[in-house]
Amino acid sequence: MVDLYGQYEKIREEIDAAISEVALHTVFIRGKEVNRFREALSTYMNISHVIPCGNGTDALQVALMALDLKPGDEVITTPFTFISTVEVIRLLGLKPVLCDVDPDTFNIDVEKLKEVITPDTRVIMPVHLFGQCADMEKINSLASQYRLHVIEDAAQALGINFIFSSGEKKKAGTLGSIGCTSFFPSKNLGAWGDGGAVFTGDKVLGEKIFAIVNHGMERKYYYEYVGVNSRLDTLQAAILNVKLKYLDDYIIARNRVASYYDERLSRYHELQTPFRSSFSEHSFHQYTLKVLHGRRDELKEYLQTKNIPSMIYYPLPAHLQKAYSGMGYRRGDFPVSEELCSQVLSLPIHTEMEEVQLCYICDVVGEWLRG
Repeated sequence: MVDLYGQYEKIREEIDAAISEVALHTVFIRGKEVNRFREALSTYMNISHVIPCGNGTDALQVALMALDLKPGDEVITTPFTFISTVEVIRLLGLKPVLCDVDPDTFNIDVEKLKEVITPDTRVIMPVHLFGQCADMEKINSLASQYRLHVIEDAAQALGINFIFSSGEKKKAGTLGSIGCTSFFPSKNLGAWGDGGAVFTGDKVLGEKIFAIVNHGMERKYYYEYVGVNSRLDTLQAAILNVKLKYLDDYIIARNRVASYYDERLSRYHELQTPFRSSFSEHSFHQYTLKVLHGRRDELKEYLQTKNIPSMIYYPLPAHLQKAYSGMGYRRGDFPVSEELCSQVLSLPIHTEMEEVQLCYICDVVGEWLRG
């Protein structure tokens, strides 16, 4: 699904030099590379506060921790997402309130969002799924109307722009009160291990989040907040600082692959190729088809016989997972998300894909459809 070795080969000298520098100075935690990366990412994102942390899940958790929420406060998010989005809400004793998604974009359905806001709602947490922004202009308008915070789960959309109705563009992750991302190796900007970051333009929140990820310390051994130990290590920062220079190129490469798939696969009525919103660029973190007429699993099995990997993101929505049955939702409560879980199939997409590989994949899909 992703060729990390091929990506490394193209920038091997820069990566090896960065790793060697860390090995020479042996400051493996909070080394100078962490600050270099933080500053470079802040410039790239055009946001004043970037706080690196241990992983994307921690980023979401510390974002919530920074808002002084109380047990039982409601956080609205989507059931069609990687589980960490809902997981951190439950871990903090908050109440997840789910809102179904749009059947085309797979992102939170803004028209349904207002229906689930209550006097106990404190946060809206949209997920920019598969690399395309939720409708943040409308979400922010609702948040302003009801005085709510917005935390963006931008783990799959780092590097792309949201386009406001005025024509202004801003990076995914800089559109709400707080933005969060992951540097998991397969992400648009991937480390060689775990990593994450939190973004905010608010000085007070930024300083508080910086303390929270370091045990709640504002200065050594003086603890202002209950915090966590969630740091981006120096080696990962060094690698990310090299790869950040290529992030825009990586997104262009992914879009090139997506365009090839679109051209070859959009002709088939049994498939629905990814929808592109007018208000958002797309990073194509995943290229996700909808396979209609109940034939998704059949296609996945056929691809496997031809040595073509594919993935189902996600096979079961959050409200139907055993661990989250206590949220009080039942099958049928979110029909769009439930249907998508039976339809979606993601094809290989990465920065090193060659036309011969794409041609083979599309030929095999067509062969199966003509079957």
